[in-house]
Amino acid sequence: MDIYTQKSRWKWYLGIAGILIVLISLGFSIYLTNGLSAAEKRTAALYLKAMERLQQYEASGEDIDESDYTMVTEIIVANQTIPVILYDYEADSIYAANNFGEELDFDYVFLRKQLQRMQAQNSPYIEISSFPQRLYYKESKILTLLRYFPLVQLLLIAAFIAFGYFSFSNARRAEQNRVWAGMAKETAHQLGTPISAILGWLDHLQGTQEENEEVQEVVTELRSDVNRLELVADRFSKIGSAPELVQTNVYEELHNVRTYMQRRAPRKVEFFFPNPNDNPPTFALLNVHLFAWVIENLLRNALDAMGNKGIISANVYEEGNFIAIDISDTGKGIPSSKWKTIFQPGYSTKKRGWGLGLSLAKRIVEEYHAGKIYVKESKEGIGTTFTIKLPKI
Repeated sequence: MDIYTQKSRWKWYLGIAGILIVLISLGFSIYLTNGLSAAEKRTAALYLKAMERLQQYEASGEDIDESDYTMVTEIIVANQTIPVILYDYEADSIYAANNFGEELDFDYVFLRKQLQRMQAQNSPYIEISSFPQRLYYKESKILTLLRYFPLVQLLLIAAFIAFGYFSFSNARRAEQNRVWAGMAKETAHQLGTPISAILGWLDHLQGTQEENEEVQEVVTELRSDVNRLELVADRFSKIGSAPELVQTNVYEELHNVRTYMQRRAPRKVEFFFPNPNDNPPTFALLNVHLFAWVIENLLRNALDAMGNKGIISANVYEEGNFIAIDISDTGKGIPSSKWKTIFQPGYSTKKRGWGLGLSLAKRIVEEYHAGKIYVKESKEGIGTTFTIKLPKI
C-alpha cells in the first residue's frame, strides 16, 4: 500500500470521526433544547394558572388571601425569560404581556403585531378554562441561542480546523521546499567534484593517446556523457533559487529535446513534433535547462507507458494569455482518480521509481515559470495528454 492510499484512508477515517462528533454534538444539543422547551412550557402553564387565579380574585370581589396572593404574584414575577401574551379572544384584546421589554410590554401596537406573527407561525398557546383567554408564548432567548449553538460551534470548529490545516500545510510545504532545495544543491555539489576529476582524466587520456583513433572516439563519447552530467548538476543547482529566464522559441526547444530523446528511444517509437522551420517563432520566458528537464520527464514517462512502440506527439497553440504545449502518447493511460496524485512527491507506479520526476516538473513550471501543468486527457489503454501552459511575453 503506497503512502497516498494510506493518506486517503486516513482522510476517510478522520471524516467519519468528524461526522460522529457532529452527530453526538447535535444529539446532545437536541436533548438539552427539548428538555428546556418542556421546562418553559411548564413555566408558561404555571404563569397562566397564576394569571387565572389573579383574575378570579378580581372577578369575585372576595377577600384576598395574602399568602395565596403573594404566591401568585411571585409566580408571575418569576417569569423573567419567556415572552408571553395573554389574549382575550372574545373581546379580541390583549389582557397582559411580559418579557418583550419594559416599554414594549405596554405598547399595544407592538404587541398586536407580535400576536399576529405568533398566530401566523402557529406558536404554542394554552387556554384558560374559566376565561375566554389564551396564553401565547415564545421561546426564551436562551433556548433560541441554544438551538443555534451547535451551528455556531461547528462553524468555529471548522474555522479552527481550516486555519490549523492551512497553517500546518504552509509550514510543511515550506519545510519540504527547504529539503528539496537542500538535497538538490547538495547533489549538484557532490557531482561537481567527480565531474571535474573525470574531465581532467579525459584531457590527460586524450593528450597521451592522440594517435589512437579508437581511444579518441571513446574519449569523445565519454566527454559527451560527462557534459550531460554537468547539465544534470546545473539543473539541480538551480532548484531552490530563482533561475534566469530568457526569451526562447518554444518550437526550437521542443525540437532540441525531441532530437536528444529520439536517439535514445526504441526504433518503433515515432515522434511527431512541430518543425521550427514550418511554424512562426513563438517566444516564452524560459530557463532552457529546467524547461528541457520538464519535457524530458514527460517523454520518459511516455516511453515507459508505451513500452517498445507507440507514438509521441506535441502540439503548440495559444490559449488566452498562455502558450499551451500538449505532449501526447499512446501508452496505457492514467486513471482519472490519479490525475492529481501523480504530481505528488513519492508517487510512482514503477518498482524502482522515486516518484520525483513529475513533482519536479510541476515545481519548475508553476513556481519558476509562473505556468501550469496538468493531465488534459487520459484514457486507459489509449493514451495520455499532458498540457503545459506558459505566460505569453
